[in-house]
Amino acid sequence: MENYLSELYERDLLKLKAELESFKDEANIWKTLPGITNSTGVLTKHLLGNLNMFIGSMIGRTGYVRNRDYEFSLETEPREMLTGQIDSVIAIVKSSLREIDQAKLEEPFPAEFLGQKSTAFYLTMFSGHFNYHLGQINYLRRILEK
Repeated sequence: MENYLSELYERDLLKLKAELESFKDEANIWKTLPGITNSTGVLTKHLLGNLNMFIGSMIGRTGYVRNRDYEFSLETEPREMLTGQIDSVIAIVKSSLREIDQAKLEEPFPAEFLGQKSTAFYLTMFSGHFNYHLGQINYLRRILEK
């Protein structure tokens, strides 16, 4: 079970990294447009915080403590720093999911915010959440750099 979950998360994190690297003007990573609340940089920090918390801390027991408000308050950070953080989260996700098996996936997830659901349910939901924001990032990059 771990192989495909780990592969999917790694694939998507590498897509996020590619999006950041595709910005011709690094300053655009932190820009928005009218009607758009969050920049690519903010969305990136949010996605990394989410995976660090819900996969790293809750499944992998890394001890990560999330500061969600901070994720949404950032206004700038070098692209190189963001891509390095993506690499770190890839390692955290792979290590956290290494021991997961079918029995573990069927257990209740350690946190409850949508009701008592299985670990498999939440891992699927987190993947969908990640890809939702990844699509926003792709679209924002194309609009800002047309």
